[in-house]
Amino acid sequence: MRILIIEDDASLTELLSYGLEDEGFSVDICQDGYEGLFLALQESHDIILLDRMLPSLAGESILKRMRQDGVKTPVIFITALGEAAEKINGLDLGADDYLVKPFDLGELMARIRSVMRRSLDQPSPFLLQFGDISFSEKESKLMYGGEAYILPKREGELLAFFMRNPGQVLARRQIIGNVWGMEAEIEDGNLDNYIYLLRKKLKKLQAAVEIVTVHRQGYCLKGKQGD
Repeated sequence: MRILIIEDDASLTELLSYGLEDEGFSVDICQDGYEGLFLALQESHDIILLDRMLPSLAGESILKRMRQDGVKTPVIFITALGEAAEKINGLDLGADDYLVKPFDLGELMARIRSVMRRSLDQPSPFLLQFGDISFSEKESKLMYGGEAYILPKREGELLAFFMRNPGQVLARRQIIGNVWGMEAEIEDGNLDNYIYLLRKKLKKLQAAVEIVTVHRQGYCLKGKQGD
């Protein structure tokens, strides 16, 4: 499970990152409001921990924009603003829970489990479709007609990012940041290898979609011409 922490307190984000990773989560950290909004709109995370007071753009504005754009990723506000009116306002904006600083990691974990249980009871937002293929993020399953592939975790995350942005030219740096994480250091050929593996599977399925290389710009998931 992948968590995005949007919080400008570096010491707090470090503590949360260590604690959540020990619990088996994959964690990305962002300390700026506008960058946080960009990442939140990519819908690449299972849950977001969002501070209310951030540089450049407030947490309330990030959440409001997310919900306006139809992004349903669960959000837990983590904030020092603990008055009842602040909590009510945060929940009315679309937050799934509200946790006041300072808090215990155990309480945060309980809140995360509670929010994720509620989200699992809803119709799954994790079935992606484009052209004649479908991809279940929950199962990491690529489907075409009656055929299916269970993809390794990283291939599945890469395909999901493409399927959330069909027809868009995605730069290499943008892809790596969203799939591997903002601070990831990967070898130059890693992304190309994963693209090759996905192309091979799409070709074997004879799907009418393909991942094309756009010279000096990046990659794009699009329908095959003539199909």
